[in-house]
Amino acid sequence: MLPSGIAGNTHFTTHVTSVARGEIQGKGGRMAGLWRSYQVLMTKYPWTVQLVTAGSLVGVGDVISQQLIERRGLADHNVRRTAKMMGIGFFFVGPVIGSWYKVLDRLVVGGTKSAAMKKMLVDQLCFAPGFLGAFLCISGALNGLTLEENVTKLKRDYTDALIANYYLWPPVQIANFYFIPLHYRLPVVQIVAVTWNSYLTWKANKM
Repeated sequence: MLPSGIAGNTHFTTHVTSVARGEIQGKGGRMAGLWRSYQVLMTKYPWTVQLVTAGSLVGVGDVISQQLIERRGLADHNVRRTAKMMGIGFFFVGPVIGSWYKVLDRLVVGGTKSAAMKKMLVDQLCFAPGFLGAFLCISGALNGLTLEENVTKLKRDYTDALIANYYLWPPVQIANFYFIPLHYRLPVVQIVAVTWNSYLTWKANKM
């Protein structure tokens, strides 16, 4: 038989452990519930949910860029810039990439590893260079750059951004095209792209 002090401590430790386990399970249950709700919405309104997801995550990327890369601090955070980047996500990134994946699925049919590799090559060689240039140009225009200033900025930043793109995206896209169903590809890409968006928004807003 344990002394009363030790028995009390054991009981307290067991109680704390069970409470902590319950909190973890509760959080896990809430996360699972949110994911199920997201899946339901994705099934009912796939296009709308993809656009909202893309815009929101581009905005998150800009927040990370301002706070972690540029270290502006909350007091100096440029909310207007974040809103502009979210707008680009809603009205350019989401619709263009979402539509492109549909086209790509028609161009390269199948879900084999070979098909995934072909999709990645077409995506990275045919689509990515033009998309990246358009993104930087649109960002420059929204930041008030003239045509000449925008061209100069594009010449300065485009090659670095494209090289960085090729470091990150080929393996991600092979996995995306091979494992992920069509209507989940844009959200999955945008989740991975939070880090990429942070870099890209930094490049786009680096005057």
